[in-house]
Amino acid sequence: PAPCTDTTGTISYAAKVVPILQSNCYGCHSGSAPSGGQAMGTYTADKTMAQNGKLLGVVSHATGFSPMPKGGSKLSNCNIAVVRKWIEAGAPNN
Repeated sequence: PAPCTDTTGTISYAAKVVPILQSNCYGCHSGSAPSGGQAMGTYTADKTMAQNGKLLGVVSHATGFSPMPKGGSKLSNCNIAVVRKWIEAGAPNN
């Protein structure tokens, strides 16, 4: 596979992280009755999940977390790397 170029420089929440979450998370985890009671789709909600470790845990299929997307394929290593780098940078709203 092609090298992951999305992890160079600063990771933009709006430009890089939101599209990944929209494609893989928001379909079930937004609206008035989010799946599993885990609401996403706003910066505040996404940052909370990032900072408490749930977001990276579920998308990387870490032990002790429910693998997400449920019933779907694991996110690409590149997408996981983008999410991880954004979280490690403090999950900025950029």
